[in-house]
Amino acid sequence: MGNNSLKTGVGLALALMAANAAAAPAGGSAALTKADYQNAERFLSYKTDPLVDHDVRKAHWFDDSQFWFVDTDHEAQRYMRMDAASGKAEPLFDQAKLAAALNAAMAAEAGKDKQHKKDDKAKPLEAGKLPISDIKLPKNGHIQLTVKGSDYSCDYPGLQECVKGVLSAVLAGNGKKADIAKLHGVISPDGKQVAFIRDWNLWVRDIASGKERQLTKDGVKDFGYATDNAGWVHSEQAVLEWSPDSKRIATFQQDQRKVADMALVSTALGNPKIDVWKYPLAGDKHVFMIHRVVIDVAAAKVVPLKMKPDFHRSTLCDDISCSGHGAWDDVKWAPDSQSLAFVSTSRDHKHEWLRIADPKSGKVRTAFEESVPSYFESGIEGVSWRYLPGSDQALWYSERSDWGQLYLYSTKTGKVLHPVTSGEGAVSNVLHLDPKSREVWYTAVGKVKGNDPYYRQLWKASLDGGEPVLLTPENADHSISLSKDGSYFVDSYSTPTTPPVTVLRAAKDGHVISTVAKADISRLKAAGWVAPEPIIVTGRDGKTPLYGLMFKPSNFDPKKRYPIIDYVYPGPQTGSVRGRSFLAARSDHQAMAELGFIVVAIDGMGTPWRSKSFHDTWYGNMGDNTLPDQVKAIRELANRYPWIDFKRVGIWGHSGGGNTTADAMFRYPELFKVGWAESGNHDNRNYEADWGEKYQGLVKDNADGTSNYDNQANQDLVAHLQGKLMLTYGTLDDNVPPQNTELLVQALIKADKPFDMIAVPNAHHAYGYATPYITKRRWDYFVQHLLGATPAPYQLKEWPWH
Repeated sequence: MGNNSLKTGVGLALALMAANAAAAPAGGSAALTKADYQNAERFLSYKTDPLVDHDVRKAHWFDDSQFWFVDTDHEAQRYMRMDAASGKAEPLFDQAKLAAALNAAMAAEAGKDKQHKKDDKAKPLEAGKLPISDIKLPKNGHIQLTVKGSDYSCDYPGLQECVKGVLSAVLAGNGKKADIAKLHGVISPDGKQVAFIRDWNLWVRDIASGKERQLTKDGVKDFGYATDNAGWVHSEQAVLEWSPDSKRIATFQQDQRKVADMALVSTALGNPKIDVWKYPLAGDKHVFMIHRVVIDVAAAKVVPLKMKPDFHRSTLCDDISCSGHGAWDDVKWAPDSQSLAFVSTSRDHKHEWLRIADPKSGKVRTAFEESVPSYFESGIEGVSWRYLPGSDQALWYSERSDWGQLYLYSTKTGKVLHPVTSGEGAVSNVLHLDPKSREVWYTAVGKVKGNDPYYRQLWKASLDGGEPVLLTPENADHSISLSKDGSYFVDSYSTPTTPPVTVLRAAKDGHVISTVAKADISRLKAAGWVAPEPIIVTGRDGKTPLYGLMFKPSNFDPKKRYPIIDYVYPGPQTGSVRGRSFLAARSDHQAMAELGFIVVAIDGMGTPWRSKSFHDTWYGNMGDNTLPDQVKAIRELANRYPWIDFKRVGIWGHSGGGNTTADAMFRYPELFKVGWAESGNHDNRNYEADWGEKYQGLVKDNADGTSNYDNQANQDLVAHLQGKLMLTYGTLDDNVPPQNTELLVQALIKADKPFDMIAVPNAHHAYGYATPYITKRRWDYFVQHLLGATPAPYQLKEWPWH
């Protein structure tokens, strides 16, 4: 990328617009008022979301024919059950009785623990606002609920009593409880056992009796079984895959003994607490390695797979548990539990091997493999390869045609049999595969001409050939919840400007069986809400269309001139817009617009959901950060709309967006006047190894002291800073460690560059308790330095995102 030519282009554009004198603040006043900030706060999610009625996005399937959902009307929640065959819905339970029983159970717990009385969880629950996150079908006369993260079992349908601490079983005959919520374990398919980690070893607990058994005994510190540590995320969650017959467990022993330590120090009165864990950085000699094993649960026998250790890598994300909750996405058991398939990934994500193992002997063979020049991904939203042992086949995801498509492979010969999908547009996620009918259901984008290329739609295709069938024809973004057997699906479809319609459909042909709900935004509109404006601009190459959203003040006046703020997230794993479904509030974009700004979010080249070549635009040059596209887009919008003031441009972002913001202030100082950079990974050599090594490549240090990572190091660019830059970070950020920002701060000090900074004590990657404060400070920063006005004293008292 020619940075000088871009700067020259920006300078010329500024010169052309210099004749337009800088306007007064768009609000027409040199000082904002408390009322201005109150108006802005009205557009935050905790104010807007309660004004949307009948917004049903998610169906929770009990079994193949029943699901539950929550329908909200004027903030009152109704828990409903629908029968898929009839399409009829009814209340799931008497919410008043359930609230009384749950409150009694919580009061009993509070009585045992005096300190618990001070806890917010002890506040009485309201029948119309029950915070239930999971429900299990009534079993043995009881229904199991997860309420505020705690598990309860309640008699059903009477709802006379609830007991805390039971998830998948009720009180056993001996009076013991199967309190498994705190084990961070994975429940077996038959619901009888839970596997969990204790002292670096794997254990199982019989849920009904509470009896525990130790399965492994050679796990030691930093060489434990099923451990969930990717560096940037680390928890007590066990990562493993039970066999379908619940007799075996596929997991690993993770070797991190030689991996370097990361350390964070808390802020407190008195001696601080020091948190130390293993966290490999890009270029480190030693990174996480996993030794794959299968465990015979009954015999407590560990069968090592006969192969060398694998890198701790996924075919999609920068953890081996992409979907969370202990799932190991790149491991698939055969339905008869007699074999398992898995994918090994090279350290740099350029090479994949699909392998098949015998769980009894540990023998492993490679079925086939694929290499790519940049990085391999097995989907967009989820790992999308599948194992078909009954026909000695596998469904494989590849971007070899420049689009993410599905291919049928023979696991005997290792050869491609034929493509299952083809053409333009990408498969985003495989949702269901029926080996008997040999059909696959998947979401895809960009397959229908004329539709927004980011809108997800559900398709069905035969593994044996033929044209795929579109099951959701509406020109909208579709969120799909399939029944467990794939017979039905709930489809919630919407756009950024139109609210969701949720319907129950037959998976065979997509016909609508019943309408579940239609969202009503009349109260939201009455409160002054305005929809964002979809925009299309041209990418850096002068021909590729880029898609985004624009936010204008609700009292927008085209005769005024407004500063513009670019909210940016560069990817490469996602973009700035973050989805195309309806949201009453997108971050605080509309709230900031209300203060007198135009706010835009644009998905630049190098982000996903499009072609592979689009996604690879700046592979190996992460300092690009989509900025050539952002600069070109802002220029194009300013030329298109005379009410955008091209002389007052701001930018902000969090994490990768914080990195991009600082990068923009250094590379394009003539354009970006104010930047707010939160929790940025300003040099990916200071970030976890998996991330940078995937998108930048393995670190290569040259004899002259340079490196292939120099092009993305923000600290090397600080001399170019001209505008106002704010850096923020949490002092306990265990995702992007504080050293990322501190390295940049050190360089700014050495360069004698003025800047602003807020270090949030005891905050992690997001700012938790300080979110309202940081949000208001961000607003003030742009009001003062970009709008040219005086901020008003005002305090946001709630958390905008909680």
